[in-house]
Amino acid sequence: MSDRAHVALYGLDLARLAAYYTTIAGFEIHEVDDGFTTLHVPTLELVLVRVRPEHADAAAVASPPKRREDTPIKVSLVVASLAAAREAAPAVGAVVDPSDAEWTWGGYTRVDGHDPEGNVVQLMEIALND
Repeated sequence: MSDRAHVALYGLDLARLAAYYTTIAGFEIHEVDDGFTTLHVPTLELVLVRVRPEHADAAAVASPPKRREDTPIKVSLVVASLAAAREAAPAVGAVVDPSDAEWTWGGYTRVDGHDPEGNVVQLMEIALND
């Protein structure tokens, strides 16, 4: 049993998604199976679940990925540095929006981006002057 919150994210290429979340947001791989990969940070378990084959065509990812902004859910993750995340994102097939798109609210400087499959992810770093 764990006191972590749990989030499930469906995807086609779990290895590529795991590379993004470990590189950009500091998750550690906890468990890997054929149909899922479980990632941990101290307060969250992120379960990457493989899209079932019969749904794969509907979940196809363009190259480069098109941002999926038509979903009512957006994951927000704390990172040590937005600049470092922005620099590392292309190597894992992702995008972090430019610094002029950042805003500060609630003690964090925030910026959107997307993972390698186009899922919108907001990254946050502790604001220096809030």
